[in-house]
Amino acid sequence: MIQQRVSPQHLILVTGAARSGKSEWAETLARKLDKPIIYVATALENPDDPEWQTRLENHRRRRPPEWQTLSVPYALAATIEQGVSPQCLLIDSLGTWVANGLEADEATWQETTIQLLNSVQQASVDLIFVAEETGWGVVPAYPLGRQFRDRLGHLTRQLGTLADTVYLVVGGHALNLSVLGQPLKKVGAEGY
Repeated sequence: MIQQRVSPQHLILVTGAARSGKSEWAETLARKLDKPIIYVATALENPDDPEWQTRLENHRRRRPPEWQTLSVPYALAATIEQGVSPQCLLIDSLGTWVANGLEADEATWQETTIQLLNSVQQASVDLIFVAEETGWGVVPAYPLGRQFRDRLGHLTRQLGTLADTVYLVVGGHALNLSVLGQPLKKVGAEGY
């Protein structure tokens, strides 16, 4: 069961398309908090993929040297639970974290999702999540692609209903959906 949010800390969700500027916007928001920032990188290193390594290095170079970086490809809930106020955890990205867990069966994934959402709601630190919008195109023709799209979409929606502020970044512009949008009903762990 997903717990009710009791934390007085801020939860911000930044979502958008690939290369839209969402990570840069999340980093800008983190800098404005004037708190110790812990950058939670969910990507797995892959020395056999030079293009992927270049992407990761570009992200590293953008971060201020005083930010601590944690590599957390799997244990995201535990990392959030270990956060200590007045820290801010900038989690980049939710899509990569979901991709890292695609091999989990549905029951395991549901439990993992519940653990993450409970850790978010009980967090004693500010949280900024970066999430990719993947469902704006055609339905993927293969099962694993549909599973990724559905899991990420459900989880992003769940976080969005909990967030204090949700931003959509498109074409290098950030829109505050919490001001411009109308929230939908909250969804359960199953995403419906």
